[in-house]
Amino acid sequence: MSRFVERFAAEMTEAGMQRTAARVFAALLASDDASMTSAELSARLSISPAAVSGAVRYLTQVSMVSRERDPGSRRDRYRLHNQVWYASLTQRDSVMTRWEQALREGVETLGRDTPAGARVAETVAFFEFLQKELLSLLDRWNEYRETLSYEGGAPGAAGGRVKPRDT
Repeated sequence: MSRFVERFAAEMTEAGMQRTAARVFAALLASDDASMTSAELSARLSISPAAVSGAVRYLTQVSMVSRERDPGSRRDRYRLHNQVWYASLTQRDSVMTRWEQALREGVETLGRDTPAGARVAETVAFFEFLQKELLSLLDRWNEYRETLSYEGGAPGAAGGRVKPRDT
């Protein structure tokens, strides 16, 4: 498990995620129930509780992890969102909308007939295209997800494997 956590975290770090946040995310992803307490994460990753707190704060802000309270306990438990990748991409859609609005203003400010204005206008068109395709892609993912079956248990269960159902 440690090898997977460090390998996947390294890939996420290479793509731009904070290192400790990537390690915490990978540890949660690799846990059977997709949740752990701060103490469990600290022990598993050999990091301080403060480092866990900072990583979880970041992961919460980007909608990859949620904080919940164990019933009858004062300890917080950190859990991956259901369909974490779907939720993450959906949030990116709202970020792209804000970028697109700022870029539209940039086109007007720079002038449509200037090289900079034309470049920014093309960027607006790219984001419009990307958002349209992303929504379509997410719809297709939901359709495809319905066709999946899980060998050895439900998603996230120990030994569970995902495969398309026979039609």
